[in-house]
Amino acid sequence: MHRPRTFYLEEVLLNRCLQIEPYNEVCQYMKGLSHVAMGQFYEGIKAQTKVMLNDPLPGQTASAEYLKVKYLREYSRYLHAHLDIPVAEYNIDADLPGKFKDHWVKNLPFLIEDYEEQPGLQPNIKDVQRHKFENYKSSVQEMICVANHLGSLMQYETVGFLPNKRMHRAMGLAVLEVMQAVQRTWVNSKVRMNGKTKLMQWRDMFDIAVKWRRIADPDQPVLWLDQIPAQSLRGFNNHIDLIRGQFINMRYTEYFDNILHFIKDRILVYHSANNHKELLEVREALEQVHKVEDLLPIMKQLNSKTRDGFTIHTKVPSLKNPGKEYDGFTVTLTGNGIGNLLFSVETQTTEARTQLYHTEIDALYKDLTMKGKTHLLSAEPRETDVICNLILSVLYYFCNLMPLSRGSSIVAYSIIMGALMASGQEVSGKIPKGKLVDFEAMIASSSEAFNKVAKGWLNLKGISPSYKSLPLVSESFPTLRTMMEVLSADSSHCLKRL
Repeated sequence: MHRPRTFYLEEVLLNRCLQIEPYNEVCQYMKGLSHVAMGQFYEGIKAQTKVMLNDPLPGQTASAEYLKVKYLREYSRYLHAHLDIPVAEYNIDADLPGKFKDHWVKNLPFLIEDYEEQPGLQPNIKDVQRHKFENYKSSVQEMICVANHLGSLMQYETVGFLPNKRMHRAMGLAVLEVMQAVQRTWVNSKVRMNGKTKLMQWRDMFDIAVKWRRIADPDQPVLWLDQIPAQSLRGFNNHIDLIRGQFINMRYTEYFDNILHFIKDRILVYHSANNHKELLEVREALEQVHKVEDLLPIMKQLNSKTRDGFTIHTKVPSLKNPGKEYDGFTVTLTGNGIGNLLFSVETQTTEARTQLYHTEIDALYKDLTMKGKTHLLSAEPRETDVICNLILSVLYYFCNLMPLSRGSSIVAYSIIMGALMASGQEVSGKIPKGKLVDFEAMIASSSEAFNKVAKGWLNLKGISPSYKSLPLVSESFPTLRTMMEVLSADSSHCLKRL
């Protein structure tokens, strides 16, 4: 469950927790994380080291905090060393060792051969100081308040997702920076990315949102999966348990019926192609299935090959090559239905699959850039709708690909909001209760079907002229230090400005 990251309040509560129970690993780990998120690396690593020293006893299972803390310490050292280097001048995905990234995203024990630790904290690099809101220029204050609002539009109203104001601000700033970068690209201006000045590609656009998502919560590895060595990545899947024994994942209950209907349709297609005689019997049996739990026993009766379960694969139709389909996600249903049912979905990360999706997104982005440049020269309403469809199609393929180890959904949605604003359209609607952006894309039969659903809640309107007067996000917060400062600044002043 996402916790609201009010780190200064957390610090008080965690100190109290450690007064009561000095060796509590969860409190000690969270204390270290809170300090790092605020840019207080010396105190953060001190707390992390205490967790590292608490080795599990022989035969004792290591805690989740013990497994994660060494990765957090190494990442903290890396962030500290880059506090004052412009973010556009370096690349975390390229800098961190491949085996380190592989172990981190898989949450494996920190046993990495020939690993060279990140340099320790350098005394000449000072920790991040708390920056007062009123010390920012009025135009920057306005930008922060706007970012808070934009970020709040990404909040899921679903069990298991709590409001996270720090994340709202980070991703709201990502929206504004994407808007500004896309607008510059559409007038042939180049952008600074990873130490190079070049025309922005779709990956550069997404990297803007990725950098904000990373720093909003340094506990989670937000990494591009295709930047992890291919031999290490084999077997890595974005896996979600929907039902596991007595556990039901409440975040996704809204989609149980959709997935069940999809499974039943696939079963009918299979039997109609392979055994026409049994089709009527299968159809009648499936009509009696109203819950996932009821499906497996019936399938075992109909087909002895089912045994302990089965898997079904979705397909994603190509826009670039009509008639061609890509692998979507895999639905797995196993167990005997008596307390040990496993109902899960996962997307597999392979080099070949990734390349196919990249080709699709490349074509969409190229078309989007051309249409965007044309749009700036004309005010054709029809062109606006075409651009909207292209932007939403990018989200559709991105969410089906799931190219990030964490955060693919919110990164994609911030890109959509920013790119739409660049075209003169502002999202004013909230994501409907119970809906998840990535799952809406994954269960949609096509990009056109997803676009239609998404437009129903985006509630697009003409962009406010006031956005043009906002300063450039990339120039206002060019370094990790300035990004951490703005994410930790008090936001109560924004309420007074309403």
